[in-house]
Amino acid sequence: MTWSLHGKGVSRGIALGVAHVLRRDAFELYEYAIPEHDVDAEIGRLDAAIEDAKAHLRDVREKIPPSTPTDIAAFIDTHLLMLDDGTLIDEPKRLIRDRRCNAEWALKLQRDKIVAAFDQMNDPYLRTRRDDVDHVINRVLRILLNHAPVVHFEADSGLEGTVIVADDLSPADTLQMQHQGVAAFVTEHGGPTSHTAILARSLGVPGVVGVPHARRFVREGEPLIVDGGEGLVIGEADQRITGHYRTRRDERSKRGGLSRLKKAPTITADGHAIELQANVDLEVDYEAARAAGARGVGLFRTEFLYMNRETVPREEEHFAAYRRLVEAFRNQPVTIRTLDIGADKKIESLHSTRVDVANPALGLRAVRLALKEPELFMPQLRAIVRVSALGQVRLMIPMLSCIDEVTQVVELIRRIQQEFRRQRVEFDAAMPIGGMIEVPAAAAYADGFARVLDFLSIGTNDLIQYAVAIDRVNEEVSYLYDPLNPGVLRLIQMAIRAADAAERPIAMCGEMAGDVRYTRLLLGLGLRVFSVHPSLLLEVKQAIATTRLEDVKAVVSRALRTGDPQRCATLLAGLHET
Repeated sequence: MTWSLHGKGVSRGIALGVAHVLRRDAFELYEYAIPEHDVDAEIGRLDAAIEDAKAHLRDVREKIPPSTPTDIAAFIDTHLLMLDDGTLIDEPKRLIRDRRCNAEWALKLQRDKIVAAFDQMNDPYLRTRRDDVDHVINRVLRILLNHAPVVHFEADSGLEGTVIVADDLSPADTLQMQHQGVAAFVTEHGGPTSHTAILARSLGVPGVVGVPHARRFVREGEPLIVDGGEGLVIGEADQRITGHYRTRRDERSKRGGLSRLKKAPTITADGHAIELQANVDLEVDYEAARAAGARGVGLFRTEFLYMNRETVPREEEHFAAYRRLVEAFRNQPVTIRTLDIGADKKIESLHSTRVDVANPALGLRAVRLALKEPELFMPQLRAIVRVSALGQVRLMIPMLSCIDEVTQVVELIRRIQQEFRRQRVEFDAAMPIGGMIEVPAAAAYADGFARVLDFLSIGTNDLIQYAVAIDRVNEEVSYLYDPLNPGVLRLIQMAIRAADAAERPIAMCGEMAGDVRYTRLLLGLGLRVFSVHPSLLLEVKQAIATTRLEDVKAVVSRALRTGDPQRCATLLAGLHET
């Protein structure tokens, strides 16, 4: 009898193949004491394991075909850089000396500390960076424990056309998997913004992640169908279902890849120009954004500068990071969001961020924290004002809830500019200042914000959770996190109309902007600027290219007027199918 498993589709496409279930040998870690005279030898053992891990990653990188886009190799480079990072590597050595514990245990303690910091973050993209930490440290741990690394992807391993079913996959695994002609993958863990998912999309390998207990339900050699767009895994499919998906797969194959769109203008089928920008935070994203044809950066997250440290980043650290961003996107606009950290993202050097609160998402965070802690905020503001002299820099304030917050930030910027004039420091006096609409009160009063800001950007991740009063990472209520909630759509429409009336540009930089299921809906609501992760940019561009604005505007208008939520959902779902 046909059965199905559901997860999160992270790489679109249809694949049919037999299952190859990866059952990695599990390992357990124990702490044991190291005699003082053996401490140096234990640190040497850790160094040797790290070098072995680097050697394996370099080997994977060297086997990447020359024709592969440069951004693909950057994922392996990221893991190589992590193996040189002091936060990841030097601290375990200190623990070995101070605690006289074994290398495995020291590495585990540091991993737990870093992962805990990532787990507390609201931003889904930053939160899934914990996967990279796990992948890198687990690679070293396997070497230390004499556990063989995964050997399923060796040359001539007979995996062509198979569907890999695993607990998780690292970017290196995914690259090797693609070289062996694997048809698709299914994992029990992972998320749509993990580097593995991003890499899979770049390589065109269909994938579904977050399928609980997948290895328990799927048998080795069992025929599977994987729908990477819908997040669906089907087993024991009958002839009719198999034929349906085989036809869909073949039709998609005939349409060809998305690479042809990289240099094409972003316009609708009826000739309306749309602006498509990129969300970035790590330098590994820069090349991917440029390669996909992004017209600048609509969201540069700055939280990485504050992570895993006990001191506030200095002005020069900020300036160096922002300069690299501006230089990477020369002659294109870059939007730098000021820090969005708070009660859920603790900074050890600041007392106010260490206070435990019942609802951190509703507490002292983002612009609220920035205004309360000038020693945290001022170095960042000064660096952004300075770097504005080097390119088309725009400053964006997160989580605005009242006009007074804008007034206070603008006043700080004006003071900095006055100081720089006296010191003859160059800056752009006309640097645009914008704000994020992610609090329902801000959406309802978007006309007021549009009068005092140069641009607006809708952050749907928080806007949706605040509008429907749920914690979006709470599995018990996550079913209510629905971008198609009519109340949410009206808030989005309200913000877009207010910006248009004030003749202010408005973008969307939340996850909803990068989900092609909603592209036509957003166009129908009047959105003309999208900012999405680089890996999603071409899919969104394709959806835009096949859309006629007048058609979708009529459907969206009819859907929002209906009083029947089911009818509304049916009409909006139809947009995706046309």
